Amino acid sequence: QVQLVESGGGSVQPGRSLRLACVVSGPYINNKCIGWFRQAPGKEREGVARIDDGGQYTYYADSVKGRFTISQDQAKNTVYLQMNSLSPEDTAMYYCAVTWGRYCDLVAQHDFRYWGQGTRVTVSS
Repeated sequence: QVQLVESGGGSVQPGRSLRLACVVSGPYINNKCIGWFRQAPGKEREGVARIDDGGQYTYYADSVKGRFTISQDQAKNTVYLQMNSLSPEDTAMYYCAVTWGRYCDLVAQHDFRYWGQGTRVTVSS
């Protein structure tokens, strides 16, 4: 059974940084694509960033480009989301998810097969 566990959320002031981590455990998955998503209160879940197995493909939503960086440590089966210059608009529950079998740039949100429970990020002064 594939499991994903997020950590690193918290409450910070605008302009500060947080680093989220997503540990993927379970059977080995080849050619996987891991994404970070977020859902703010009263809003639909949206994609934030994604990365393929080799780290050669990354995607960022326009709203986070230049502020967020996705990376991975394959030895630790962990994908990170470094979030800088946080603003109140970044307040949300953040989830990581995994899929495989398709190119990372072609998968839609509904294609992600396993999801973590989420970690909450609150940005306020």
